[in-house]
Amino acid sequence: MKYDDASWHYGGDYPKDLPPEAGATHIGMFLAWAMLRDLAGEIRREDSQPSLEKLRARQMTGRDFLLKECDEKLTDEDLNEIGNQFALSYYEQTYLTDYCDTLLEDDSVYHIADTWQNFDRLAEVLDRRLAEWRSKRPTYEGLV
Repeated sequence: MKYDDASWHYGGDYPKDLPPEAGATHIGMFLAWAMLRDLAGEIRREDSQPSLEKLRARQMTGRDFLLKECDEKLTDEDLNEIGNQFALSYYEQTYLTDYCDTLLEDDSVYHIADTWQNFDRLAEVLDRRLAEWRSKRPTYEGLV
């Protein structure tokens, strides 16, 4: 299942003053957050190890990880079971609103800078959303 794809964003009414990769920033921030919160799928843990290390060391942003390792797409293969359950209930319904409410100052969603400072601000919101989601779920066989 595909949650998001940068190509869906940099076509059409996309701002002419931005490079196409700016259409991947919001996806990359969510992906980086998931990777750094142990929500990575097996394919990412096994096939993307060097990039994961760079991500953890903040030598690569989530957007760069998405572009290099995920062919510009966020899919169910990128996340583990808990990551997918959370993404299904949160990503399409609420994520972009939280992203904009947290980081958008003017211009458009695509003008938000791909920085670790912005990531840290957003990660606080995502951590809170994940905790809220977990608190409303029953626990099954070690899944929390």
